[in-house]
Amino acid sequence: MPSRAEDLLSTFLADLRPEVQKLGAKLADVFEVYAEEAIFGRAWLQSRLDGVPAGGRVLEVGAGLMLLSCALKSEGYEVVALEPIGTGFSDFHHLQQVVLEFAQTRGIAPTVLPIPVEDLLEREHFDLAFSLNVMEHVGNVTEAIAHVVAALKPGAAYSFFCPNYTFPYEPHFGIPIVGSKQLTARLFKRFIQDSRRVQDPLGVWGSLNWISVGIVDRACSRIEGIHWSYDRSAVTRAFQRVTTDPQFASRRAPWMRRASKWLVATGAHRLASLIPASLQPAIDCTIVRKT
Repeated sequence: MPSRAEDLLSTFLADLRPEVQKLGAKLADVFEVYAEEAIFGRAWLQSRLDGVPAGGRVLEVGAGLMLLSCALKSEGYEVVALEPIGTGFSDFHHLQQVVLEFAQTRGIAPTVLPIPVEDLLEREHFDLAFSLNVMEHVGNVTEAIAHVVAALKPGAAYSFFCPNYTFPYEPHFGIPIVGSKQLTARLFKRFIQDSRRVQDPLGVWGSLNWISVGIVDRACSRIEGIHWSYDRSAVTRAFQRVTTDPQFASRRAPWMRRASKWLVATGAHRLASLIPASLQPAIDCTIVRKT
């Protein structure tokens, strides 16, 4: 049976969908991608929200279309959505405004901070912060983590999910990573320029910071009074998601879809949780500010 949170999100997306479809097929397709990510994100957030009090303050770093922020607001949380329109994402500004205007009519629009995370100035303010597929786009990973941690109340956590660029696969473009970002760009220049997997391919490519577990470890080691850890079950869930989420699967390379289906069918996908976090394709990190 769906939870109350799932029902609220599903209802919000269903009611919003007709308004989005008025904008044309291109933006409607963009919306569907973000809708699927919001559904995944709400499920991913559930265990992290268990310790947040009713009406607690939640920060979404890189809120995109604000769908998840709106859903959390509808559940009674006080939500701040930090979302600058960065390189590679300017095309959905109109769609973002439609979402926010619709949410305002329902009284579930979050407070929006249109600034980079490195400019976040709040201190000891939030009960939880999170981001989904955002940390690979920030300008400075070390500064971003430091500013978010400073904005947490003692005992609160920042959880984020993003690609790990130690693993030799770039998920936005579906290409192998060969050494550095520069070398990969030279080898796959035409493929990147002509990609239809993302809007504004060159802008998206330029925004990628090649984040890795090692970079996160070094950033966190510079901050006193925190503890950080990695959830190694993320890859197991990703394999499962390829077999159950058509939108997610469509953004994966054909060979990855075939491999995921075989792994799930044989049960071998469960072994992925034994792989060290530094070698996994995704980073699922939680940073706790100690009391």
